[in-house]
Amino acid sequence: MTEPVTLPICQRLSYATGHFLNDLCASMWFTYFLVYFHSVLGFNSFNAGVLLLVGQVADGICTPLVGYESDRRVGCLSYGRRKSWHLIGTLSVILSFPFIFNPCLGCTENTPQWVGLIYFIPFIVIFQFGWAATQISHLSLIPELAKNEHDKVELTAFRYAFTVMANIAVYAVAWLLLHFQEGETNTEHLSWQDIPIFRTLALIMVALGALFSLVFHVGTKEKKHSFQHLVETEDAEADALTEQPKLTNPPKPLLRWHHWLVEPSFYQVALLYMCTRLIVNLSQTYIAVYLTNSLHLPKNYIATIPLVMYVSGFVSSFLMKPVNKLIGRNLTYFVGLLAIAAFAAWVALDPELGVAVYGAAVVLGSGSATILVTSLSMTADLIGPHSHSGAFVYGAMSFTDKVANGLAVMIIQSFHPCHTQVCCPACTPFYHWVMVIVTGAVAVVAAISLSSIMIWPIQVRFCRITVSSIQDSSRTSERVLGSQENGIVNT
Repeated sequence: MTEPVTLPICQRLSYATGHFLNDLCASMWFTYFLVYFHSVLGFNSFNAGVLLLVGQVADGICTPLVGYESDRRVGCLSYGRRKSWHLIGTLSVILSFPFIFNPCLGCTENTPQWVGLIYFIPFIVIFQFGWAATQISHLSLIPELAKNEHDKVELTAFRYAFTVMANIAVYAVAWLLLHFQEGETNTEHLSWQDIPIFRTLALIMVALGALFSLVFHVGTKEKKHSFQHLVETEDAEADALTEQPKLTNPPKPLLRWHHWLVEPSFYQVALLYMCTRLIVNLSQTYIAVYLTNSLHLPKNYIATIPLVMYVSGFVSSFLMKPVNKLIGRNLTYFVGLLAIAAFAAWVALDPELGVAVYGAAVVLGSGSATILVTSLSMTADLIGPHSHSGAFVYGAMSFTDKVANGLAVMIIQSFHPCHTQVCCPACTPFYHWVMVIVTGAVAVVAAISLSSIMIWPIQVRFCRITVSSIQDSSRTSERVLGSQENGIVNT
């Protein structure tokens, strides 16, 4: 038996570089946004949460819209519909992100915070639009590039491996910048004087990400389809369905975006993906403030501990393919949830971790990598051969993720015990329990969602053409002919 054709290694690697810029910026966004605006720029906890919520809502709104447009457009100058949107998103991120980790022009420590809010919101919205366009177009290429099921898992694993490397790059550079600053200042805690650290970090990450994006656009070959070709394909499938009513195995129809809305598996995967992103993103968002305000560690720990997390995640990502083959998707995800639950229990039972925080970081990083890679593979399984509407599916999944993360941060920030730049003693237990809840409690919801998938496996159930439905439609020839004239197939 011949081996199935697989995607060449050079194309797999070039594809994986396409999300590197997004990953670098996302690492800074989730890990350092709150601590930068609250501890460095001096925004109160509520206003810092408002800015993060604006970004998440903007991303959540842009994501399904970009997905819808990406599915129906053929691309600019025959460049490819996915890569065209990727290029637009990349340019938007490059032009906007450096302004977010810079004080507003002319602002000082005494500038009213409402001025900063007005200044930063447009840059945040542009950045989130660009981030969404890049993310959705990149994810949508997986079903189109993959030649078999194992390719889907491998592309997702390669993609996540570069995600981990991006995070490692951010934390390694942040550690170097903080390390060299120690000789110049005697402060161990973040303040206004640390602005150059974050500004330099943002500029380095944007330059590095732009270079990797260039590699992606040069090395990744997307199949080019003209609008006429897409229409002819749909009409051909319509003719096949109406002219051959007696076929035992009729061709599968094209699934439109609205067809997904009646599929139970669509909502099962969406809930699981949302829980996964809540665990990964919220733990990343609050790890820095947890280290500085609950464990009272020096500021260089905001680089070293996340670095340990993502090194462990990087190692775990290479185990995804053999583990998936051995025990399957569902059990692989469950193993990741067990690691997340172990981290939550560790933090809950030991409020003062000390050196043990490194061990907890390894557990959290491994668990996060496992559930994230597996959830993305499940999303690819849901899309299956229906890659023409894959961008909408990824967009809808990401919409639930972004909005849920933004609302969760806003709710947490509204319960913050103090509203000044310097945290009060009540912050110590507050961030401790935040870390427990955003990992342990959300993991329970994810386990419930996983249970539903194990009972009712991921598959397209309702949007199918059956033999009986085709035979019924042949009896009502006038309606069929009318639909055929308009190029419509009732699914």
